[in-house]
Amino acid sequence: MIRANPLAAGLATTDRIEWIGLSLSFLPLASPISDAKVLTGRQKPLTEIAFLFAEIRTKDGHEGVGFSYSKRAGGPGQYAHAKEIAPALLGEDPNDIARLWDKLCWAGASVGRSGLATQAIAAFDIALWDLKARRARLPLAKLLGAHRDSVQVYNTSGGYLSTPTAEVLENVEKSLERGIGGIKIKVGQPDPMIDLQRVEAVHRLLDDRVALMIDANQQWDRVTAQRFGRAVEPLNLTWIEEPLDAYDAEGHAALAAMLDTPIATGEMLTSVAEHWELIRNRSVDFIQPDAPRVGGITPMLKIMALADQARIRMAPHFAMEIHLHLSAAYPHEPWVEHFEWLEPMFNERLEIRDGRMWVPDRPGLGFSLSEQARRWTTERSEFGRRP
Repeated sequence: MIRANPLAAGLATTDRIEWIGLSLSFLPLASPISDAKVLTGRQKPLTEIAFLFAEIRTKDGHEGVGFSYSKRAGGPGQYAHAKEIAPALLGEDPNDIARLWDKLCWAGASVGRSGLATQAIAAFDIALWDLKARRARLPLAKLLGAHRDSVQVYNTSGGYLSTPTAEVLENVEKSLERGIGGIKIKVGQPDPMIDLQRVEAVHRLLDDRVALMIDANQQWDRVTAQRFGRAVEPLNLTWIEEPLDAYDAEGHAALAAMLDTPIATGEMLTSVAEHWELIRNRSVDFIQPDAPRVGGITPMLKIMALADQARIRMAPHFAMEIHLHLSAAYPHEPWVEHFEWLEPMFNERLEIRDGRMWVPDRPGLGFSLSEQARRWTTERSEFGRRP
């Protein structure tokens, strides 16, 4: 039996990828940032964020832009892997996003089908989805099928452990003035009582005006998580995030069953399979996938379908420029995380009011790279020819 060539073009193929541009950029932060991973000595303070940008253009003149990112380490590695696999997209139909994801994944499968390898794929995948939505003249949320035009938004960037309590409280007030609907602060210090005092101070200031979340960044053991979880039960927190190691699905499940406060985790996982472990073990009340980390929008949609089937709520990690659209397309009321850190990379800004972030009317993801992002670029490469 002769099998048909799966790459043979049929009548439905009307466009081809002709040019790909890759760039590695480093966004400097205004001051070093520390969470519990720094206080336990496992990581150094965060001073910059590496971005892998992919720009794709087709013979018919359509284009899209996507990105992946890395904190502290891994940015140059993502860029190097992306350069190796980028040529595999030339001449391909940009509409066949799922097939192209598989093609890129298997092109680099010897280094794994998760982790850095799929984070490099994410930039291409997101660019292809942006291109498809732009061509349709629709915001990505509308192309996917939106359940809402705005999403509940909470702020994280004002509550790091490197920020003194008094400044955290000032940041809370600024967030509320901006229209933010929730506040998350970091916990996980060596002395849990200091954490408790900070949480209670923010709780008093908020006075139930908006939601309050806490994030331990994986630095508690099971006993500490149980004890702290019981201590904050009266505060009616929206969730406790990453109380345990990201891969401890069993421990998170036990904690979720024990506490009334919802449990959230998932941001550090880099595959659909790893998120499925959380879902099937009922380890989370809020799942927190990160599209650039899991490999882009294509695998993110698989995670969303699994979480929807389990009736789990979602709160994607970071990258609000991407996650706003995905959250708007998720059936169960989600949250989106606000970081103002990324704003210098793009020309556009997202609208926040009434505790929510609003889907823009711009086609695709609705952002374009700023001149500042290009000035921060340290490496760049091109493949194919410009249409």
